[in-house]
Formats: sequence, C-alpha cells, structure tokens
Amino acid sequence: MPAASAADWTDRSRELAQLLGRAGLGDRAAFAALYQRTSAHLFAVILRINRDRAQAEDILQEVYVNVWRSAQSFDAAQGQPLTWLTSVARNRAIDSLRRAQTQPQIQAARTSGGDDAEDVDVYDQVADDGAGPLELLGRAADARALSHCMQALSAQQRQSVALAFFDGLSHAEVAEQMRQPLGTVKSWVRRSLIALKGCLDSAVKRDIAGGA
Repeated sequence: MPAASAADWTDRSRELAQLLGRAGLGDRAAFAALYQRTSAHLFAVILRINRDRAQAEDILQEVYVNVWRSAQSFDAAQGQPLTWLTSVARNRAIDSLRRAQTQPQIQAARTSGGDDAEDVDVYDQVADDGAGPLELLGRAADARALSHCMQALSAQQRQSVALAFFDGLSHAEVAEQMRQPLGTVKSWVRRSLIALKGCLDSAVKRDIAGGA
C-alpha cells in the first residue's frame, strides 16, 4: 500500500516525525519524549510476537538503542514514523524468535499481564494457546502465503489490517484515516485477524507437512 502523504497524517504522526528528526540530530529530550509516546505501543508489538515478557523488555531496549543510532535515517517520504518504529520493533522481535529456535528451551507457564497499549484486548480475544495471528504474520512476513491470505480479505479489511499492523496505527487512527466509525474498524480488524490466523496456520502446517 503506498505511503500516505504527510499532509494526510494525524497530528500524532506529525509530532512523532518531528521528535524523530530532532533525535536524529542528537536531541536527548526529543528522544525521551519519543520513548514516552511510543514505548507502550512498541512493547505491545514485541510482546505479541515474543510472549516472554522479560525477553520483550530486553528487546524493547535494543529497539530504542537502534532508533537512537539510526533516527536520522527515517525518511518521511517513505512512510509514517510509527510505521518505521513498528518495523524496527517487529524485526527485532522476529530475530529473537529465530535465535531462540537454535537453543533448547523450557516453556514456562505464562501469566497474563496488564494492557500496555491501546487495542491489546482486541488481539487477545482472537488468541489461543497456539501462535497468535500477529506472531503468524511475523513468521510469514517473507512468504507468499501472507500475500495469498491477504488477498482473501475484502479491500476494506486489507486496508484496515495494513494500517493497524504494517503502519502501526491505533484503531482510532485507522478509523480517522479510513473515515469510518471506530466500532466498524475494530470489527474489520478483529475479523481479519481471525481469518488470517486460520489461513496462515494452515499454511504453516502445510509447510511442516511438506518438509517432513
């Protein structure tokens, strides 16, 4: 999906872009403000992929070290600031899973934590004991299965998921971008994630069966 023009950005996106620009020039106060405004969202993104809370906290710190070092590389013409930040966080979280796969692990029982970002409850509602829809999205990010599963959604569902997941917007921001009621957007995203989970789960099982 093409990046939205900066003129169409929300006030929040414009503020984050300014903070990133100042952080890229070495402004520590701007970087602290950026952390305050985005860390809860990025932590939720990481935790949906890597559900070990302690590891997720370490990954979050790695993300912001990387952001501090590379903030000046952010290009507003290529996408919104939260899109860029979410991509950094998602890639770090996926890399942590790949590293973990090379080591023997004992899976500890998980306890539910508090909500660290808006809209977490919507994603939790479609999760089960297996991999969640966003984790499956991360695993399939470089696979043709993702494109196939996305095409099975309606145009409105594809756009809502792309804005929420790939651009990292909150449901309220997605609703503003799409000029739709908030409840409608939440319904689209929830139904899309359920459909994607089923489709991607099937694709993963086919890959496992094919490699057996």
